[in-house]
Amino acid sequence: MKQIMPILDNHMHIDPRGRGLNAIKDFKNAGGTHIILVSKPSWTLSAKTIENSNEYVAVYEETIDIAKKAREIGVTAFPVLGVHPAEITKLTESFKPKEAVEIMKSGIDIAANYVKEQYAIGIKSGRPHYPVSTEILDLSNEVMEYAFEICAEINCAVQLHTEDTDEQTIIDISKRARKKGMPLEKVVKHFSPPLISEFTNAGIFPSVLSSKKAIDTALECGTRFMMETDYIDDNNRPGAVLGPKTVPKRTFSLLDIYGEEVFWKIHKDNPEKVYDIKIEV
Repeated sequence: MKQIMPILDNHMHIDPRGRGLNAIKDFKNAGGTHIILVSKPSWTLSAKTIENSNEYVAVYEETIDIAKKAREIGVTAFPVLGVHPAEITKLTESFKPKEAVEIMKSGIDIAANYVKEQYAIGIKSGRPHYPVSTEILDLSNEVMEYAFEICAEINCAVQLHTEDTDEQTIIDISKRARKKGMPLEKVVKHFSPPLISEFTNAGIFPSVLSSKKAIDTALECGTRFMMETDYIDDNNRPGAVLGPKTVPKRTFSLLDIYGEEVFWKIHKDNPEKVYDIKIEV
């Protein structure tokens, strides 16, 4: 297939314990060119809970190594590193809640150093996607707002993993980011529904899970979004959340309907603006 345009998956995990580079090859063979490669939760490397923030280094180094290997097979991978918000639940099994928060903040600091050294383009944070106590929710917001502070200081994007998103959630995130001086256009809500108008009004950037229905709905509202699979590369959940071929296949299937210009905006202009990167084919 002749490559006619860049195609970027804005949130993908690759795990050497899963399909690893074979998943990236599937993405490439379907027409994909660029990946925002997001670090996996620390517990995917080990059955045990981490004991100190320095153990995040192994997670980040693995992600950077996978990105390097992806480039060697012809796919440009940009790492986004950080602490999965669900880690607060894991950590509080062994630590007091405030101690868990400090470990997570230190993990964000370590991720920020990789961004400053240009090994990564952004930081991952957020809050749990499942019900938690008021105390844990408040502490999770504290961690997320700390990520906003750090990203504002070093001028990089933040990708957020949060609860199911509605207009109230979007507004809340926007207010918290603004309070910490975070440029709203660099706040990326991963696993977004196609609420394009709501995200536009709030200033933050949606990364839409690329089911056919969601992308059709998003395109009816414009082009201010990116596309993702949230592929988790877990042998226990093959193909979840969406398979690595999904974004390129979805894009090519819609070209005749919407035209190339729309997808140049989604796959090149938008990520270049959000992440301060260069998307080249």
